[in-house]
Amino acid sequence: MNHGPIYLDYNATTPVDPRVLESMLPYLAVHYGNPSSDHVYGQHAKAAVEAARAEVAALIGATPPEIIFTGCATEANNLALLGTARAALSSGRKLLVTSAIEHPSVLQPLRHLAREGWSVTELPVDAAGRVQSNHAANLITPEVALASVMLANNETGSLQAVRAMANLAHAAGALMHVDAAQAVGKVAVDVNALGADLLTLAGHKFYAPKGVGALYVRTGVAIEPIQYGAGHEHGLRPGTENVPYIVALGEAARLARTTLAQETTRMTALRDQLHGLLATAIPDLHLNGHPTERLPNTLNISFPGVVGWQLLAAAPAVAASTGSACHAGDHAVSGVLAAMGLTREAAAGAVRLSLGRFTTEAEIDRAAEALISAWKSLTA
Repeated sequence: MNHGPIYLDYNATTPVDPRVLESMLPYLAVHYGNPSSDHVYGQHAKAAVEAARAEVAALIGATPPEIIFTGCATEANNLALLGTARAALSSGRKLLVTSAIEHPSVLQPLRHLAREGWSVTELPVDAAGRVQSNHAANLITPEVALASVMLANNETGSLQAVRAMANLAHAAGALMHVDAAQAVGKVAVDVNALGADLLTLAGHKFYAPKGVGALYVRTGVAIEPIQYGAGHEHGLRPGTENVPYIVALGEAARLARTTLAQETTRMTALRDQLHGLLATAIPDLHLNGHPTERLPNTLNISFPGVVGWQLLAAAPAVAASTGSACHAGDHAVSGVLAAMGLTREAAAGAVRLSLGRFTTEAEIDRAAEALISAWKSLTA
């Protein structure tokens, strides 16, 4: 699909799958009705939206009415956090719990709530980037209204023991929000197995276009809107539905559900092949994140004696990043890696290599060769 540098930045965004593009094009050019209109054009659009809703629900083990379409995962996270906090105002609970390594679209809304008088506690993580249940058990008390912990970290790929934290939250009478934007489409995600009351998805992380996402809201969970208008999406997301992009999200969900098992096996093999090639040639290469409990496509490694962004600049044949795309252009040490206890030197040398559906074995070999050559040139 790509004739430029080898693309190893799938955690930043994915290309739109050609099958996803094909599914959405008719809703840009032919089926342009407003889903709220009663005539046949509107009915056709509404049916397409509801079919997509059913596909997204099937991907995560939900029911269709529990899926709220949004413009992106950031909007979904804001709706989950601000909306449930507003709904909980009369409960007397004024404590919110999260982890120290969340995405800014979780941390920033929580910091906004802190300015409004809420107390926010950030759970520390261990050297593998995982929240420890004993810390969570001590901090998730009956004063907590909501706990929000990501399923997979966008930088290291480390997976959290979300079910254990959901059990703690529910035992304290609190709700559990899971930011699964980086996990959906890469590992199996089931809202019931996770114990999630709210869960966030991002279309462009699994081959749909940028500009569409979804929030799962478990039936019976109280949540207030954060935008106001007409009654779209159960009154939680006003505005005419973006039908082509919603259709695309539905097709991306269908593809993810039907190819997940084989892609997980393939991604893991390619990721480990890349790691092995690099580790053989580069002494003291360090893996950041959990060795096994992490996304099958993600390899975050610290290259000794170099700075990550300089290494990538010296390897123009590879398109990758040093961390979250939300911080691209900022060469500060990753807050995620700092929270994991990495030294400043090790964190500065970190590079995130993330594979995807269109990554080939030949590309892995070429990428490894380019990165090894760049490291040798910088350390000679």
